[in-house]
This record gives sequence, structure tokens and C-alpha cells, in this order.
Amino acid sequence: MAVKNDIDPAVAKKSILDYCLKKGALVAGVADIKAIERIAPEGHRPSDMWPRAKSIISLGVGGQTQGAWQIPAKALGYFGSTEVRAYTIAYGAAFLIENKFGKRAIYCPPDMDTEAGPRVPFQSLKLHAELAGIGARSLAGDILLHPEYGYMYFASIFTELELEPDPPMQENPCPTTSCVDLFRKTGQTPCMKFCPVQCLSGDINEAGNQAEMRYDMAACAEMTQQFEAVPGVLADAIRAEDEEEREDLLFDAENKILWYKLSVGSGGLLGQCFECMRVCPIANQSPQADPIRRYEHRMEAAAGDAEGDSI
Repeated sequence: MAVKNDIDPAVAKKSILDYCLKKGALVAGVADIKAIERIAPEGHRPSDMWPRAKSIISLGVGGQTQGAWQIPAKALGYFGSTEVRAYTIAYGAAFLIENKFGKRAIYCPPDMDTEAGPRVPFQSLKLHAELAGIGARSLAGDILLHPEYGYMYFASIFTELELEPDPPMQENPCPTTSCVDLFRKTGQTPCMKFCPVQCLSGDINEAGNQAEMRYDMAACAEMTQQFEAVPGVLADAIRAEDEEEREDLLFDAENKILWYKLSVGSGGLLGQCFECMRVCPIANQSPQADPIRRYEHRMEAAAGDAEGDSI
């Protein structure tokens, strides 16, 4: 493979991050790969997937439109995720790196490790984003939140390029003052209170910071990860004692929805509950949390520039 030896790491980093932002990412940064190697569990470190990796680029795309938070949960479950946009940008960035700098790069797969089960990913995109400084862990099951952009979806690129890492966020936006106030009165933050299966709990210290976050993954997954329900439905149908019972199991209204989602490849089989984010003031009320707020931000900035030019 042809190697370019005169690469300026700072120029390369700016070029890659600018590409990500141009293609639709709201934020992008470089994670400290040495720190990830120390923190990630064995079998899920960057070197376990690709020993050649020297840098990890992480990017985040916006979550939902402002209007989406107003619709019923059963409808939001079908299109609440915007993660595919993040993966598309990351895939393109890997091609950019190889084509522009002559250094190998890969799009980090977000998928589950085939040898570790349906809830263990090859790599933690969350850890990459956290160490790249583009998100901080929240009380809502460690979902990453950003003080400016709120709730995002993340993707990663591994490369042989050696790029200067960015620092993690110095301050965590979660919990907000209103969340702390509710916790002091009721023992729950909004995300804890409105979780349909009550899988979230935790504690906030006297300074108003996270002291502990507890997340019942099994309770959450039982409702949100419907792909795990399919084998159970089929097993019950196989064990049915008569034809009528078998038909009831396979063709009742709820299970027909499972077959529908499978047949159309619906993302509604995965993580189709957004109620903790619906009530999170950071997720949907941050300054640029949705397209309308980002539009208003651009208009205010443009007005400020025009006023400055007139002085």
C-alpha cells in the first residue's frame, strides 16, 4: 500500500473532522486510544479488533426532530433512531482517510459480537465518544448527553493515522438543576420517574452531581429489544398442545407486529422506547437539540454578524 510520509497530523485531523461535520455530524473528536485500551474489557479493546489502529475518531449526529417528541410512544418506536446517519458518515470518513492520506482506516461496526451474545457489542461506541469529548454519561442508563446538542447517536472510525486526541468533557451536564430539584422532592429524576418499566435509579450528591447510576438492563431490554422475543414466541408455539393454541401464539395481534417488523426490516425491533429522553431537559431542550433550535441559533448568529458589520 502506498504510504504518504509527509502528512501533517494537525492538518489531517482538521480535514477528517471537517468532513464529518460537513456530512451532517453535529460534533466530532478524537479519542485517546491508549485510555480506551486500559478501560475496555478484554476482547473489546481496539487492538482486539484491529491491532494496527493508532487513532479513533468519534462523531455524533442529532437525535429527533422537535416534532417527533410530541407523538405517541408506539409511533416514535418506528423512527426514533437516527443512528444510520452516523454510520454513513463514519463509513465515508474511512474512505476519505485512505483516499486522501494513504493510511488504512475502518468503519467500526456497531453490531453485537457474535461470540458474546445479543447485548455485547464488538466495541463501545459510547466509550469512544465519551473519551473524544463529545458526550457525557447520564443518569438515564449511561446514555451520553451533550450540553449544546442534547441526545445524539454515535459512530467511530479506526485509522493508522496518528492524531492528537481530544480531552473528555470537563463537566457533565446531567443532572440539570430542575432534575436535582425533582430528585430532592421525590427521590427520582424525570427519566427515572417516567421510565415505563422503572429500570432507572440512582443517587445525586449534595453538590448536585451524579453519585451513582443504576440501570436494570434486563428490564429495559425485555420491552425494547424485541428481537429477543422472537425465539421465545417460536418456542412457545412449538410446545403448544394443540393447533388452536399454536395459532393463537403465532397470530395474535401483538405477535403479528413482530412478523411485520421482521418482514420490513424495521428498526422498531431495537431500542424502540424513548420515554427517558422524551422527558430529559438536556436531550430535547438544549440550545441546539433539534433542527428548529439549530435554525434559530443560525438566525441569531447571522443577525449578530449583520449588526457587527453595520457598526
